[in-house]
Amino acid sequence: MSLDTMSLVVFFLIVTLVASSGAVFKPGDWYRTLAKPAWTPPDWVFPLGWALLYTLIAVSGWRVWERLPLEAAVLPMVVYGLQLALNAAWSAIFFGLKRPDWAFADVACLWLAILANILVFHQIDPLAAWLLLPYLGWVAFAGALNFAVWRRNRAGA
Repeated sequence: MSLDTMSLVVFFLIVTLVASSGAVFKPGDWYRTLAKPAWTPPDWVFPLGWALLYTLIAVSGWRVWERLPLEAAVLPMVVYGLQLALNAAWSAIFFGLKRPDWAFADVACLWLAILANILVFHQIDPLAAWLLLPYLGWVAFAGALNFAVWRRNRAGA
């Protein structure tokens, strides 16, 4: 296996680890009882959408990694890692802690981190940046959904 193939595998493993947060912290009964807006997608859409997005995220990171010497990769990979950490945290906060309010703060920070990731990656590899645009769009939609669920289910609302 070549080094560039091995690094692609590593990026897929990292992204799979991030995605595992959603497998550990599942929606469950609590989520099913929440009031949700009519525009909430059916449950089956989420794993399919995220599978595609995580593939794009892994390939995007890998493309940038392959184009830079190690010393130049630090900033882009820190920004990439930040958005992955915020991504992994969301399921734990929303489903694990059952805190849609804190999860909304996380998803807002995640959206900003993805935007920063796109801007940093674009300077290195425009295609890597473009690969993150569907992710940015989905997180914008997820943030709006998170906000709507939070507002509909606040105590006293």
